Amino acid sequence: MSQKKTRLADQHKNKQVSPSFLHFRKPAFWLLIFPLALAGVVGFSATQFENHDSDCAACHTQPESVYFQREGSNSPSDLASFHAEKSTRCIDCHSNDGSFGRATAMMLGARDLMAFISKHYPQPAPLTRAISDGNCLKCHGNIVQRQNFNNHFHIFLAKWQGLDPKAATCVDCHQSHSTNGDTSIAFLNREHTASVCESCHNFAGARG
Repeated sequence: MSQKKTRLADQHKNKQVSPSFLHFRKPAFWLLIFPLALAGVVGFSATQFENHDSDCAACHTQPESVYFQREGSNSPSDLASFHAEKSTRCIDCHSNDGSFGRATAMMLGARDLMAFISKHYPQPAPLTRAISDGNCLKCHGNIVQRQNFNNHFHIFLAKWQGLDPKAATCVDCHQSHSTNGDTSIAFLNREHTASVCESCHNFAGARG
């Protein structure tokens, strides 16, 4: 019995450690893994937070908290609260189409989360990435299918944008969080929208 124990002890003593296991004992390994793990945790947390409008309002505080409060009103007072009634979330408008667009929004969300945790965030919260037409066209891609005069501003918008770098975008007319719009015309502000129309007509007239 004692010889068997001695033999087993010698085998254990002579057993070589797996080279792959040695990597876990190197400080450089943990210096690499820890930031990746932290980024993964933050990224996952941001994903969950961005899926809920209440979390967006909690981190950004102002003006997002005001926008979120409007969602709970009896009747929508702006375009964003009207969309909220249709189960549209903040992230649905504030992210581009496809997986890449969502991933980009998640990266911005992770940055915002870190700023909130470290208490280094500006008030009121600025819009650091403008909402592009692609964000709107995810749901309203059929907007140019109505080929009639009453829809000519949508039909010719892409052509104007292709010729003029200062051309309007969707949100120049459809301002999501403005409360001075007319509910009967999709919350558009007539005076402001008319100025956008004049900009396009003036550009077309200048080109002859």
